[in-house]
Amino acid sequence: MKKVFLKVEEDKLQFFLELIKNLDFVQIQDYEVDSKEEIEANVREGFEELQKYKKGKLKTTSAKDFIDEL
Repeated sequence: MKKVFLKVEEDKLQFFLELIKNLDFVQIQDYEVDSKEEIEANVREGFEELQKYKKGKLKTTSAKDFIDEL
């Protein structure tokens, strides 16, 4: 089985999902979309962490160290 990732306009998503649910050879993987409020909160949190890092109140891990840990 092959995987295909699609971008569908939000106002057409429900119609599209109903359409492909009727195809017995298609499997739909569950998905979750963040709300506008969740996205804004995540961005705000990122900026707050950046400010803490710049003030020396937050330690970070270098990309190299992070990859080495994997």
